[in-house]
Amino acid sequence: MNSLVNFYGAIAWFMPIILICVLWDGIWKLIAMWKAGRNNHLAWFICIAIFNTLGILPIIYILLLRDKEDENQSKS
Repeated sequence: MNSLVNFYGAIAWFMPIILICVLWDGIWKLIAMWKAGRNNHLAWFICIAIFNTLGILPIIYILLLRDKEDENQSKS
């Protein structure tokens, strides 16, 4: 019985960390998927949708896209 109480205590402490990770990943994923869809980057859109990387893949895409947008704006 004591081990069960310790287990529930560990879960109660761990749940806020999981919630923060889910929100972090969801926000970055939505932003990157929106940008990939808007720019017709189907391969990026599919990869971001499938792989859960805690926001790493969406952040990489956003940073790479930003460099290309800067180049396009400087040419105009």
